[in-house]
Amino acid sequence: MRRLDNLKCEGRPSIKSMSNDSSRRRFLRAAGLTGVAALAGCSGGGGGEGGEEGGEGGEEGGEGGSTDTRLSWHAGGTGGTYFPLSNEFKSVVEANTDFTLNVQSTGASVENVGNLSSGNADFALIQNDVAYFAKNGTGIEAFQGSAVDGLMGVATLYPETITIVTLADTDITQLSDLSGATINTGDLGSGTQVNALQILDAVGVTDFNEQNASFSQAADQLRNGDIDAAFVVGGWPVGAIEDLATTNDVELVPIQGDNRQAVKDAASWFADDTIPAGTYSGVSQAVDTVAVQAMIATRAGVAESTVETVTAAIFDNVDELTIKTEFISRDSAQDGMSIELHPGAAAYFDA
Repeated sequence: MRRLDNLKCEGRPSIKSMSNDSSRRRFLRAAGLTGVAALAGCSGGGGGEGGEEGGEGGEEGGEGGSTDTRLSWHAGGTGGTYFPLSNEFKSVVEANTDFTLNVQSTGASVENVGNLSSGNADFALIQNDVAYFAKNGTGIEAFQGSAVDGLMGVATLYPETITIVTLADTDITQLSDLSGATINTGDLGSGTQVNALQILDAVGVTDFNEQNASFSQAADQLRNGDIDAAFVVGGWPVGAIEDLATTNDVELVPIQGDNRQAVKDAASWFADDTIPAGTYSGVSQAVDTVAVQAMIATRAGVAESTVETVTAAIFDNVDELTIKTEFISRDSAQDGMSIELHPGAAAYFDA
């Protein structure tokens, strides 16, 4: 397995198979913030499928922060929820302000922290647990002793459901069936990979072969029989799973009962969640699982007026959104906020 700091400017992390426990966790053990930040230097925003090339990111400001009207917004893979939702934010912000947003597909949470830290992104979507780890230099070894002081919160959005998807003919129906399996745990260094390894470890599944790729690539791997199961973290319905379910009989592996409690005992940021029946074609019963929280983050170098204007544009125009609208609101936008608010966001929510 290559270290994160060896992934410079390769466009996206390659699909890489790992067959032992020490290799699976090497990115957590060996890669500090320097390695995460190395991902942020790659053109096109790094690891997500379909990453858009370049565009100008926000400029690093002085005391007043960035005042450029062109803002860089880093999302996630095109097969998840971050990317289409970010493009809805782009439409709302550009319709109601003088700012333009360059939305880029990336490897999501952990990579996005590096993008914010380096100044390559002005805003990004990340998981609230990853935000806490980064800000406090704790939790996962990628951030141990390398706190990202400039990382700041804007708003929380919706529960990010942990979905474990497989095909009906694999006979994987519970977590213990993943022992010995080939599992895609998400893009290398992503919040999805962090959560997947946390969950598998919590329930005692340690003997498996790991692969790392985006949600869309994982769906193709399942179709082709290259993997047995995949972890996907995102608000349901996730586009990549929807597409897979139209061509294949899918099964969702539950996290329930003692396994669910073990996961929550191991990591306090996990909360109970349920994927409703009928969310995906052929899945006729509700599936118990756990979730983290999606949030908008920014960096200290972005001007207070910029953050306040962008935040207002989004939360004053929630009725113009179509994705996760049952969760996104001004009233709930600080639920689960795990890091200090940017003064611009605080100015909006305190008004």
